[in-house]
Amino acid sequence: AIFLHSFSGYGVIKSNNLRLILSPSLHLESHEGIRGDKFLEVPQIVWGLNNQKIAFARACLTARMLNRTLLMPSLSASLFYKEIDLLHPISFDQVFQYERFNSLCNRFVRLGRYSDLGNQTGKYDLRKGSGRKWTVERDLEQLKQSSRGPIDKYQVISMAGKNPFLWHDHWPVKDYARVFECLVLVDEIAKEADKVVSKIRRIGRKLRSKTNFGAEGSSLSHAPYVAIHMRVEIDWMIHCKKLEQRSRISQICSSKQEIMERVGNIVGLGSTAIVYLAVADSLLNDSSILDGWKRGLVPFEKKKLGVDGIYKKHSYLIQSAIDYEVCSRADIFVGNSFSTFSSLIVLERTQRVIRMGITSSCGIDVRWPSYAYNIPGESNGPQKWMTNMSDSNLKAISYGSNAISC
Repeated sequence: AIFLHSFSGYGVIKSNNLRLILSPSLHLESHEGIRGDKFLEVPQIVWGLNNQKIAFARACLTARMLNRTLLMPSLSASLFYKEIDLLHPISFDQVFQYERFNSLCNRFVRLGRYSDLGNQTGKYDLRKGSGRKWTVERDLEQLKQSSRGPIDKYQVISMAGKNPFLWHDHWPVKDYARVFECLVLVDEIAKEADKVVSKIRRIGRKLRSKTNFGAEGSSLSHAPYVAIHMRVEIDWMIHCKKLEQRSRISQICSSKQEIMERVGNIVGLGSTAIVYLAVADSLLNDSSILDGWKRGLVPFEKKKLGVDGIYKKHSYLIQSAIDYEVCSRADIFVGNSFSTFSSLIVLERTQRVIRMGITSSCGIDVRWPSYAYNIPGESNGPQKWMTNMSDSNLKAISYGSNAISC
């Protein structure tokens, strides 16, 4: 008798005198290290793009703890998170590559489709606790109980209640980073980001050709640019002031003037540089956002760059995904350490640097450097910023937390 992996449950195949027995125990480990016959279902994922990415990763890691495949969740194309009927659900595979995700996250976490479901053992509705009495410890114990006994017999565990972004966190930063690395934009969105980056570099090459950077013998094939996630919107400034009061931390908010001054003082920036401003659409008609920069720093936002039409034809979620990619690819990135958008970009860039064998940017120049403009650093410039990948949970880089290290 030969035991083989089974992809459809119990069964027996007869071939001449050879009897092949399909083993259900092997079946549990047959697909990428995660059971393919047990699933976890989560509510629609909401809020901004990067909060949705965190929620998705948290759902994946919850499924991993339960040794289950995560049923591909719905994301939210719009930013409205209070009016449920305005959330405009969008399938995960309309934003990120489904097959590529499973390939890159092989044997770590796994996504499944609803078409993978059978009708063998039904669904169990599991409500996540809430309120002050629902502690991290109680949440963890609930998950442990769900991974064994009667609950685990159900084909689907369906998590009811709040958005996964608000679930308690039980996993280290490196596990989140592993999931984030598997998120690859679909070609349609990636190509839109390519157009924006190409436009920035094309303008940069023209600028460099008119300066000493374009002197004979220098290469114009790669025009570096600085991307700044510029949080100066009115709603952000109101929120960050309240956050400073609650947390008793004075280094959260930054004015436009403070950002411009600190970016201009980045050591080694050079005398001429293209600066891409990732700002809210409400500021695109505010020409003052482009005024007052240090001589040699040439700022562009979507409208001045002539790419606002690329963004306008997409939903909020896709616009944010394009801007994230543009900032992530920048030669220098500068953001706010209390912003989820900025924090996840720095985490991704930190991963790249670590793969080059560098674990700290203190006292050295590294490729893909990142800075936090809300924290003063060397020569009154922004503070160098790398994610601490050894943290025990995502709180260190999550919204509302300070995660600065050189």
